Amino acid sequence: MLQGKKIILGITGSIAAYKACYIIRGLIKKGAEVQTVITPAGKEFITPVTLSALTQKPVISEFFAQRDGTWNSHVDLGLWADAMLIAPATAATIGKMANGIADNMLITTYLSAKAPVFIAPAMDLDMFAHPSTKQNLDALRSRGNHIIEPEVGELASRLVGKGRMEEPEKIIEILDEFFNSHSELLGKKILITAGPTHERIDPVRFIGNYSSGKMGFALAEECANRGAEVTLIAGPVQQSAHHPNIRRIDVESAIEMYEQSIRLYPKMDVAILCAAVADFTPDTVAKKKIKRGDDGLTLRLEPTHDIAATLGKMKKEGQVLVGFALETDNESQNAQSKLKRKNFDFIVLNSLNDIGAGFRFDTNRISIIDRQGQSNYSLKPKSEVAKDIINRIFNT
Repeated sequence: MLQGKKIILGITGSIAAYKACYIIRGLIKKGAEVQTVITPAGKEFITPVTLSALTQKPVISEFFAQRDGTWNSHVDLGLWADAMLIAPATAATIGKMANGIADNMLITTYLSAKAPVFIAPAMDLDMFAHPSTKQNLDALRSRGNHIIEPEVGELASRLVGKGRMEEPEKIIEILDEFFNSHSELLGKKILITAGPTHERIDPVRFIGNYSSGKMGFALAEECANRGAEVTLIAGPVQQSAHHPNIRRIDVESAIEMYEQSIRLYPKMDVAILCAAVADFTPDTVAKKKIKRGDDGLTLRLEPTHDIAATLGKMKKEGQVLVGFALETDNESQNAQSKLKRKNFDFIVLNSLNDIGAGFRFDTNRISIIDRQGQSNYSLKPKSEVAKDIINRIFNT
């Protein structure tokens, strides 16, 4: 899958810079075109002559190629590439990337890159374990960058620990798998609902739930990463969608989510109903803030429109409809009943009885139930749970 791909290889000032030669050779053997961008410190560890001989391209290091005003355009580079790989990535470069300190050609190229970015850290174990490094990597990861975790091994300091850059063969394999997976769902249109809904009581109060939207957003990123065109209908959440293949529609209430869902579903191949939609909404909404009084407050609630049941009736041959169930008791029985009533192809069961699963957690433990039975999965990050669910839909 690397055949014909254009890769920017960023090299920084680390003893692991020599491994860049093996990365270049491996990428070119796979059919990729490689352009190296090296920091001034990187040139102390490996020469541009070596890199140019391997890539058959001039090495880019400075903003200006010559003193006559000829300059290297980081913008053009960012548009040219199918992927950018920084290997090795030092703590200093990672810090600059996380904080937008564009003081060299590599960082300006990174900030201009439209393609996916892969970062392979390389540093001593104490530097890698330092809170500032962890914070910077978390920030980069949260913005959609791919962190290639370093290995545990012997370091340049002669100490043994985590910080040794991943081996070139593995890095190339990660890029190859990335491009392979990103073509898997090309042409598929997937609708995902995520987060809670807020049902207004008055201008300042609402009925809601604890859903953070993390599971739905993880599903959207996973589908987009595999090449699908994703429409994400999101309730009021603090999550961000990073992939350009995700079209986000923000809604507040159950009726808004219902209207968007029934409008969009006929054009979709798959719908995954991950949102925690309110089952009831106030029958009237006060126009002014309700004041505290000596008497209690009585709210009359009416049922919301059932998105799942409506889409289940609309479902055509070839369409897939997946639901979610969050239960506190009789989990399997309730989920199986919902599977049949809503006409789901399968249902993803969460239980509030599982520690570390459900609303607001970064992890989840699910069971997938269809008409043939139930499959149970272990507790894992929601990004990994998303992979399990998408694999099940497409039987991969």
